[in-house]
Amino acid sequence: MADKDAKRDANGPDPIGRTPKQVVAEASVHAPTRGNRRLERFLDAVNADDRVRAWWYMAQITSTRLEMSDHSWVHVQVVLNIALRILRLLAKAGIEPAMVADHAMKQRDAEVVVAAGALLHDAGMSIHRADHEAYSLFLVADRLDVLLDGIYDEPEKTVVISEILHTVIGHRRRGDPYTLEAGVVRVADALDMAQGRSRLPIEGGQYGIHALSAAAIDEVRIEAGDERPVKIEIEMNNSAGVFQVDDLLATKIRGTPLEGHVEVIAEVAGETEKRLLPSFRI
Repeated sequence: MADKDAKRDANGPDPIGRTPKQVVAEASVHAPTRGNRRLERFLDAVNADDRVRAWWYMAQITSTRLEMSDHSWVHVQVVLNIALRILRLLAKAGIEPAMVADHAMKQRDAEVVVAAGALLHDAGMSIHRADHEAYSLFLVADRLDVLLDGIYDEPEKTVVISEILHTVIGHRRRGDPYTLEAGVVRVADALDMAQGRSRLPIEGGQYGIHALSAAAIDEVRIEAGDERPVKIEIEMNNSAGVFQVDDLLATKIRGTPLEGHVEVIAEVAGETEKRLLPSFRI
């Protein structure tokens, strides 16, 4: 359920033979703002910021070195669109984010927090994969002051920055997000699992359960639910995808403010399953 322009090859942007400046010039993100002027101004600031775009570039370089799937600006745009979709469905059902419930601010402010968390959560990948969530914190903390300049005044700016940083650290596996916004970013990150996110390890001959289960995911759809505010439908080509759904997605929902508000339905499309594993030997 990513933005239609965010579909891509699992490898992400190809930097080979080009300078960082040439690659970074292509980096931009977009999402439906629905008249949210603060969100519009924030996205404009991000797209004009060479440092943020260079972090996206370096995150992709790290991913390439580790033979991981895309972690470039295409990944964060997918997460951005999914996160805003989930947040708006929750709002439609009357579920208040922390920006409203705790700070008496507006839904549009929650959208800024979620957008910033989605776009900056992997900045630390520019340094190292291990503990990248913590590295993201010290990289983006000061930059947020620049990106939010003219959008918020103090003390609201510090409140917004603090809530954004909470979404960043909350996306790690044991991040324990306290806010709805952080839970949304955490789940949105896990939902970037469709359309080739694992082709690179499979094509490289890596047939572990993580790679196989990821390759089994064809499509993710996010709609208003019948019993809960958000329904996530995951179309699989092989039942191995259940591991991906349970290990990656379910653990990101459990124990967060999203628990009880999201229903997940995973089904194998068609009458036969796709053959993912030619053989397996130990």
